[in-house]
Amino acid sequence: SGFMTTIHAYTNDQQILDLPHKDLRRARAAAINLIPTSTGAARAVGVVIPELEGKVDGVSIRAPVPDGSIVDFGVHLGREVSVEEINAHFQEVADKGGLKGILRYADDPLVSSDIIGSSYSSIFDSQLTMANGHEVKVFAWYDNEWGFSCRLVELVQRLL
Repeated sequence: SGFMTTIHAYTNDQQILDLPHKDLRRARAAAINLIPTSTGAARAVGVVIPELEGKVDGVSIRAPVPDGSIVDFGVHLGREVSVEEINAHFQEVADKGGLKGILRYADDPLVSSDIIGSSYSSIFDSQLTMANGHEVKVFAWYDNEWGFSCRLVELVQRLL
């Protein structure tokens, strides 16, 4: 089981000024506030990995940046693991596994503007990995629109 928080760049459907909205938090100006809101990302985990359906929940915090987002994902595992074990696994999957070209493993100190325009769907930030017994926390950066667009181009190329 786990919890995720996406710290997400504001989007074009958010308010530029404080204006009326049925969700009073989303009524607030996007470029000057951190705005807690719902996320579909936690539900999507269960769709992609059926064994996790109903076991992951989350929240999104819209941040006053135009692009560059990060997900903070904390999980409880069935066994104790180390930071080194976690990072080695993610590096293996990113470099040689089924996520090659989709997941990038990073060991440099990234900030949100560093990942803008990245063709990867996600950039695993190994410097932020934490482990405490069965509890693990990992972080991944993403340029939501660009990474998604790259996956769509790949899909079209496969279909042609």
